[in-house]
Amino acid sequence: MVGADERAEVRRVWRDLGLPGLVDVHTHFMPDNVLSKVWAYFDALGDGVWPITYRFDQDERLDVLRGFGVRYFTALSYPHRPDMARWLNSWAASFTEGNPDCLRSATFYPEPDAKDYVAEAIDSGTRVFKAHLQVGAYDPRDPLLTDVWGTLADAGTPVVVHCGSGPMPGDFTGPGPFSEVLRAHPRLTAVVAHAGAPEYTAFLDLVERYERVHLDTTMAFTPYIERMSPFPRAELPRLRDLGHRVLLGTDFPNIPYAYLEQIRALVDLDLGSAWLRGVLHDNAVGLFGL
Repeated sequence: MVGADERAEVRRVWRDLGLPGLVDVHTHFMPDNVLSKVWAYFDALGDGVWPITYRFDQDERLDVLRGFGVRYFTALSYPHRPDMARWLNSWAASFTEGNPDCLRSATFYPEPDAKDYVAEAIDSGTRVFKAHLQVGAYDPRDPLLTDVWGTLADAGTPVVVHCGSGPMPGDFTGPGPFSEVLRAHPRLTAVVAHAGAPEYTAFLDLVERYERVHLDTTMAFTPYIERMSPFPRAELPRLRDLGHRVLLGTDFPNIPYAYLEQIRALVDLDLGSAWLRGVLHDNAVGLFGL
């Protein structure tokens, strides 16, 4: 299990800021057989490349997250083939029933019934969706998703989108394809995962251009990612100015370092206590109406 020192240090950060805790918009809870396959993917990268720090059973992972003082979190999952999203969404709905501090989460895939099950999920209380263009290997401009994006935009339901090219590029990653989605649906409430790494500047441009586009901090600014995809220091003033649209995300439990490293990395940016309070808690509270 996680040591008391790590829990205490994470809690010290948000307490010193006068916060009641953290809101983490990018965490993963999913069926055990799916999560096992995710872990097997990272294990296959080789010894020490991407160790899963929090390789615990579900109840232990929940205890760890709550022990850090995370008040609300998500159960993001993502399909890699047709006829998978409905099942994942059903599992996530049941998970949230037993864990009301989890924002009810859902996903989708370009398939003929996507517009129907997305609308059903919103109507039944889903608070956040996940789209993973690299794992799903689909084009966000696929006509089968046109009504999905439109439904999400009309509802104002946030969607966390992994559209940057990190850690590995896909056929439809990078700012180009998703920027076309935003051009067609400018009111879409999107949260660009990983701050758009490694195309940080281009995704900051989209945050400036579209008033409902946000970034999450998932893995960004940590020593692990900075070695591969350093955030450009010249963009720190813009990141500060757009701080009201930056949200804490971590990728828990699928991270190769301690949760504390993400929190420390944000503190070390030294963008001010107001910026940090917003990122760690207040911005997500406002976005999700918590």
